[in-house]
Amino acid sequence: MNLALKEAISLSSKLSHVVADVGGSVDVGVSPSFVYLRDICEALRDSAICVGAQNMCSEKSGAFTGEVSGAMLVDVGCSLVILGHSERRTIFHEPNSLINVKLHTAFFYDLHPILCVGESLEEREPNRTEEVVGCQLAESLKGVTGEQAKSLTIAYEPVWAIGTGKTATPDQANSVHSFIRTMLKDRFGETVAQGVRIQYGGSVNEKNASELLSQPEIDGALVGGASLNPESFSRIILEALKIEKSR
Repeated sequence: MNLALKEAISLSSKLSHVVADVGGSVDVGVSPSFVYLRDICEALRDSAICVGAQNMCSEKSGAFTGEVSGAMLVDVGCSLVILGHSERRTIFHEPNSLINVKLHTAFFYDLHPILCVGESLEEREPNRTEEVVGCQLAESLKGVTGEQAKSLTIAYEPVWAIGTGKTATPDQANSVHSFIRTMLKDRFGETVAQGVRIQYGGSVNEKNASELLSQPEIDGALVGGASLNPESFSRIILEALKIEKSR
């Protein structure tokens, strides 16, 4: 819930120039507030940048005051939607069962879902990370087919590292990403599992992006606060491009 319309369009414009320069080696998306989605989709119409929503309703239509449907997101030009973000889970108490329904609704509308999972500090300290993340994944992915999973992105965002300035070490992050990949392999098979992007999100910035994105199991970043600064976000994109070219 940041930036006014003028600021959001300015940020998008600056990013579009960066993305145009780097070509198609790195995919970039932005997820502005609901009220600006149409404007940002229009501003980025001729850009390679994808536009997504930060959330969506699990229902397709009806008397759900204050909610936004998948059909509405598609109608204004969105191709992505973030589901199960830690703030939706912790502040708004969204359970895995609701996120699962939202995921299926996103697939219905051919929206590319970015499914967020992650543990709190209270869960990490007693070594419950895999238990918590495993449960979130298993319950959120109920009924999802291998074909649907091909358009899925997973974002591992340790709650204790979001907006705190703390960041999981590259080894810690890569270890959880590896665990997630193994779960996907067990459920959908090797080919699908290798094709699913697993992003890291948790105080990613231009200083730590290179080390994090260099890890073998980390396919990208779900950038939070740093994405509000076009210079910082641009540097992260350029770091991703540098790493992609080196592989």
